[in-house]
Amino acid sequence: MALPQELLNIKFAEYIEDLKALYFYDENFKAVCDEYCVTKNKAGKASEKLRRDLADQLAYENLSKELEEEILIYLIRRR
Repeated sequence: MALPQELLNIKFAEYIEDLKALYFYDENFKAVCDEYCVTKNKAGKASEKLRRDLADQLAYENLSKELEEEILIYLIRRR
């Protein structure tokens, strides 16, 4: 079993050998690490969803403004 990718980061770099040893031999430490990995992944997915949602929001707002203009053009021509 390999060490999860999320644990191979700059914050833990100087402790990598100890981290590996503890991860494979200490169940409590492994549980903490595994939970850390799950939360890192969830945070990344939430961040990506937020970016997508923001892009959608901007697209809908722009379309809404374009449609407002089109409605106004129709109304002005009607007079």
